Amino acid sequence: MSTTHPWLRYVALGDSFTEGIGDPEPASPGGHRGWADRVAEVLADAAPGFAYANLAVRGKLLGQIVDEQLEAAIALKPDLITISAGGNDVIRPGTDPDAIAARFGKALDRLAETGATIVVFTGVDVGFSPVLTRLRGKVAIYNENVRREAKRVDALVADQWALREIQDARMWDRDRLHLNSLGHHTVARMVLETLGVTNSLEPMRPEPHPNATWRQARTEDLVWAREYFVPWVIRRIRRTSSGDHISAKRPDAGPYRVAAADGIPASETRTAD
Repeated sequence: MSTTHPWLRYVALGDSFTEGIGDPEPASPGGHRGWADRVAEVLADAAPGFAYANLAVRGKLLGQIVDEQLEAAIALKPDLITISAGGNDVIRPGTDPDAIAARFGKALDRLAETGATIVVFTGVDVGFSPVLTRLRGKVAIYNENVRREAKRVDALVADQWALREIQDARMWDRDRLHLNSLGHHTVARMVLETLGVTNSLEPMRPEPHPNATWRQARTEDLVWAREYFVPWVIRRIRRTSSGDHISAKRPDAGPYRVAAADGIPASETRTAD
């Protein structure tokens, strides 16, 4: 169930967060679903002729998103745009959140020229995360800048900082950097609330994994360091990205149709024509 809404062409811009990394689904384009696909599913269900494109690519910095996605998104003539960008810049050592936000503001100026509804995102309050907690102040500064820039162009703010539910380890993928299926589902609910779209997405679906025991957690720490942290450090040293040679999963705005309720495998319920 969803209420009517005014949007017919939705384009999502960003990095791994918007691409849907952490929410694998082989039947979806690119092999990942994510919050943006979930939002598009709800919006499509209430609007015949609705079209959706997702230009986000994992690992992209703000400058790359601006250079590679901005004009491509505008060319698709959207009336709804979501953009989450700058997070990969903020977590890099030595970067200035004020300077990053200034460039983000220029991107918003260009998007605002389309007349589309724009949704931007604050970063997660990372105080709960042993991996990212030292970046909490830097993220908070960037968030305040994002709010200011959003207000200046009359954009909506999807406020992840205030979304306390995702400060739960059960919302996060094994790499501890990306949301899992439950986390993406929770963000989708928040985005739809920001848009004022009533929907039938239920909280805490799919069911979260139970908390690990102390011994399991220590074992997972070792696995995480070997499989995720060390490769991430190597990429930083080599100045490479997980998104190198990856293309957008939905580069064109096309129909998106929902066939059944959330929580059933895509191969059984959803088709992207």
